[in-house]
Amino acid sequence: MIPPDLPPPELLALRSPSAVRARCHQVLDHALAGRSPHFSIDEAALETVADFVSEVTRLAYPGLDIPYHSRWRHFDAGGVDRWAPIGGQMRADLAETARTMIDLAVVSVLLDAGAGDAWRFHEAETGLTVTRSEGLAVASLRMFEAGGFSSDPQHPLRVDAAALIRIDPATLGRFFQVNDDNPLVGLAGRAELLVRLGKALAARPDLFGTDPARPGGMFDALAPQAKVGRLHAAQILELLLDGLSPIWPAGLSVDGFSLGDAGRHPAITVPDRSNGIVPFHKLSQWLTYSLLEPFEAAGLAVVDLDDLTALPEYRNGGLLVDLGAIVPRAPIDPARKFPVSSEMVVEWRALTVALMDRLAGLVRERLELDAAQFPLAKMLQGGTWSAGRRIAAEKRPPAGGPPISIDADGTVF
Repeated sequence: MIPPDLPPPELLALRSPSAVRARCHQVLDHALAGRSPHFSIDEAALETVADFVSEVTRLAYPGLDIPYHSRWRHFDAGGVDRWAPIGGQMRADLAETARTMIDLAVVSVLLDAGAGDAWRFHEAETGLTVTRSEGLAVASLRMFEAGGFSSDPQHPLRVDAAALIRIDPATLGRFFQVNDDNPLVGLAGRAELLVRLGKALAARPDLFGTDPARPGGMFDALAPQAKVGRLHAAQILELLLDGLSPIWPAGLSVDGFSLGDAGRHPAITVPDRSNGIVPFHKLSQWLTYSLLEPFEAAGLAVVDLDDLTALPEYRNGGLLVDLGAIVPRAPIDPARKFPVSSEMVVEWRALTVALMDRLAGLVRERLELDAAQFPLAKMLQGGTWSAGRRIAAEKRPPAGGPPISIDADGTVF
């Protein structure tokens, strides 16, 4: 699945969840040794975080029947099952159902970066007004349902390269109800990301097919790799990082090789071209979590979920700051925006990934669940993301923004 012009192996290795985990833990070791000018770590505070996350999880899921942290939870915003009527239109073809679910999940996740505090989506079908990630999910689903991502009116319920390449900010803004009174952060960046997605799909027929090129084509690329019906989670992520690496406009590149969502940090010292680089692949991992259910809908079991990492975004990272596990060495004004490539933000994200690994064991102890019953995909859902939103609302009402604000273009956070 790798194109003929192979990059250096040390750079190619950064397109893996194991590289994300290993290098984020190196940054944590750096901070624990007191070498960070930005943060110190209070390991004892992880117990407080674990108590809080366990409480939030039990409130949300009293029976501990916790689903995966994925885009499919957001499609149910307001208690409405929006996928069921769409799925009901599908033929009794499990593979095509999986392709369609993959199509929807991919575009919706790629549109899922911070919407800003002012944006709202009013859903005519239910009368609900939804905001933030849930609002973006509902808006993207309704655009999908209306055929906004398909170039063929006879097949509206799909996403194809030809349609994506034609999307512009005005088109996306119309479907997302954007106007002067309802601004959406990073609208132009989101539209450009979809155009880049279309071009990437068309460029890789080996991964995404040709008739048409669509995200769902990855089902046909990956299904044959499943051994006795078992597909490794890392296989999904690595295909995404291979096929979609050109789409990230703010991604880091080395010697012309696109690394995607990665940053630079002095804690990483190695004698090759990957020196100083910390990979994250946040949206790609969020997308991988969101593709578990489509593959399972086709009868495949996705295994080794904890090969993936926690998501280095502001809810998880904000939780750790707000509850004192990550301690800024100097006060940080939540209104000040820091570049996503800044050393401080790279460090904050890396610490988030590494400390979530430690937190998982503590939360499992409190819930009396093991790693198989409670993988990271469930802790995030149960879980840390909701806990991060809750503590932010308590500390910074009414909007509940993060303790550290990021100046991003709508394609990273």
